[in-house]
Amino acid sequence: MKIRIQHRTTYTYSQPVRFGQHKIMLRPREGHDIHIESSILDITPAHTIHWMRDVNGNSIAKVDFTENASKLMIYSEIVLQHYDSNPFDFVLEESAVNYPFVYDPNTLPELTAFAPTLYPKDNAHLGDWLAQFWKPGNPPVETLSLLQRVNRHIHDTFQYQRRDESGVQTPSETLQKNSGSCRDFATLLLETCRFWGLAGRFVSGYMLCEAAEAGGASTHAWTEIYLPGAGWKGFDPTSGIVTGSQHVAIAVARNPENAAPISGSFNGPNTASQGIQVDVSVVQIDKPAPQPVQKPPSQNQASVVQSQAQQQT
Repeated sequence: MKIRIQHRTTYTYSQPVRFGQHKIMLRPREGHDIHIESSILDITPAHTIHWMRDVNGNSIAKVDFTENASKLMIYSEIVLQHYDSNPFDFVLEESAVNYPFVYDPNTLPELTAFAPTLYPKDNAHLGDWLAQFWKPGNPPVETLSLLQRVNRHIHDTFQYQRRDESGVQTPSETLQKNSGSCRDFATLLLETCRFWGLAGRFVSGYMLCEAAEAGGASTHAWTEIYLPGAGWKGFDPTSGIVTGSQHVAIAVARNPENAAPISGSFNGPNTASQGIQVDVSVVQIDKPAPQPVQKPPSQNQASVVQSQAQQQT
């Protein structure tokens, strides 16, 4: 599947301001499932740019601006090939087929940073909510079935609400409101798996869907959980599915705050900021052309066809 991602973010100000360094994470994470064919990053005003990879392997553009301006525009265009057509093409290690399980001692040190909960004050509330799925003392259950039950439950019973505010809701806030954005749902699932002793990380990226193809979408967020034998597997509680070829990961992080696509600052009056506009389009560009619909023949046409058939016999 060949996908084109276009992402434009525009900040406007009432007067020229001086921009601090910005960190931009808009380049997908390449691997055996994703190959980038072309990449464009266009930024105004004038600037210098340096690329780096952080501790999680995310590709980061660090931008230092060399002039003041009343508008900051960041445009990214990526064309990539996505090869992950079957998200269930894996086999769990026998020790992890059923939950609860423990990680192998050789793997555990690498996962330690992704295991502690981010909101320990919410653990009691979260534990009460999770008791409907599994609680200590219950018989073991299939690991994938358990995770998918929670994943689908968030999709089926919580109300999606797009939020333009920065940051994420705490798990308790999402549970109390019974609503949230994709990053709020991803955080709730992230804390769920960590509460159960599983390693999880927050993922920021894009999703190929009707809204994204129409250009009316935004960035997306989901959760990856480390499962022995499968590795990091993505679960999207906003859609209630396991991630596959329609998902394109940009950044992963232990904390949602560290996976923001764009972060930075400006120096100027507090009232200078006038707003932000984000336009995202995610399109499959190798989609087969639709076949013309074959209309059924009219009664006269049907008679002619039948007559011709009789003559041929």
